[in-house]
Amino acid sequence: MKLRQYQRAIDESNIVSKTDINGVITFVNDEFCKISGYTKEELIGSPHSIVRHPDVPAENFKRLWETILNKKIHKGLIKNKTKDGRAIYLNTTIIPILDDDNNIEEFVAIRHDVTEMIELNERLTRTQNDLKDLNSLLWQKVSGKTKKLLELNRELEERVALEVAKNEEKTRLMFQQSRLANMGEMLANISHQWRQPLNELSINLYKLKQSAIEPSKQFMEVYEHSKAVIKGMSSIIDNFRNFFTSNGDDEKFSIKEAIDDATLMLENTFKNESIELNIDIEDDFSIIGRKNELAQVFINLFSNSKDAFLQNNIANRVVNVKAYVQNDTNKQIKYAIITIADNAGGVETSLIENLFDPYFTTKHPSVGTGLGLYITRRIVSKLQGQISVINSNGGACFEIKIPLSGDDDE
Repeated sequence: MKLRQYQRAIDESNIVSKTDINGVITFVNDEFCKISGYTKEELIGSPHSIVRHPDVPAENFKRLWETILNKKIHKGLIKNKTKDGRAIYLNTTIIPILDDDNNIEEFVAIRHDVTEMIELNERLTRTQNDLKDLNSLLWQKVSGKTKKLLELNRELEERVALEVAKNEEKTRLMFQQSRLANMGEMLANISHQWRQPLNELSINLYKLKQSAIEPSKQFMEVYEHSKAVIKGMSSIIDNFRNFFTSNGDDEKFSIKEAIDDATLMLENTFKNESIELNIDIEDDFSIIGRKNELAQVFINLFSNSKDAFLQNNIANRVVNVKAYVQNDTNKQIKYAIITIADNAGGVETSLIENLFDPYFTTKHPSVGTGLGLYITRRIVSKLQGQISVINSNGGACFEIKIPLSGDDDE
């Protein structure tokens, strides 16, 4: 009873047909007759090709028959035709029915009409194509009439972008000048605070010498070294005080002397921290500028290496300084090239771009202020030079390039 109800439910809601193994129709339900336009009498006994649409390639039906004759279920969209020649689209499932000996007895086909959906999609596609064609035509017309307007608009955008960039640059310069003014005031205060204790040290050192009745050779060596260190620190204070002003005159000086002055300042520090300093100067050559400022550059770079050794716990600590002359044949200029390289671990690649910015530091706040490399670049720029940094051989390598004075070109 229930099976009969299930069959009725399927029969009432689907398009159902049966064919024998040769494709001859043996049964159709009312829905099949309704959609095809044929009567049962016209359909039963006829080959199923009676409803085949001529547009469908024969290859499609060949694959269909190969599937069901292999006792497999076929599922797919099939295009058929009605008695009056109208095309219909059916989602079709064809099931082989087997007898007790596992041979094909007949085929049952269950279909759903999706003609409206297919036709709607086709109309939608045609409409979309028509809209594309219309838009293309309109664009050609608009493009031809508004070409000049577009060019004017582009020029206006470029001008606005240029003005925005100029204003941003002005704002950046004003901000930088404000920071530099604060920096100059801070350095002036530092210089003032340092000057008094240095003067007292110098006086006490002189009194100590005067009080020595017969100073030994070792005493005099310590005295001269201490005096040189105090003089160097005093020079650094002058650099701090004069750095943001135009005080002082440029002069011709030896790069070797500037390196020696910096070495003298940090000699004991490097010795105490077991840092090996190797200096290789191919020829002594001179530049125009202020020797104490360039010495400050080397002091800053040496100090950075020392801090990196300590921060990264490097055991074998080496700083190599090399200076040589490089010819630029295109510009007919000679440059002094100075490299300061260490093996202290280098700098993170992502940080190199900002390394020379003011207040930017990779050190702990208690160690670095972020001004050393900024001041270093400023000094090198005043010498018409350039400074850059790369990571090499397990450390940082700074390269300074400064044009030589005229006498050294001879």
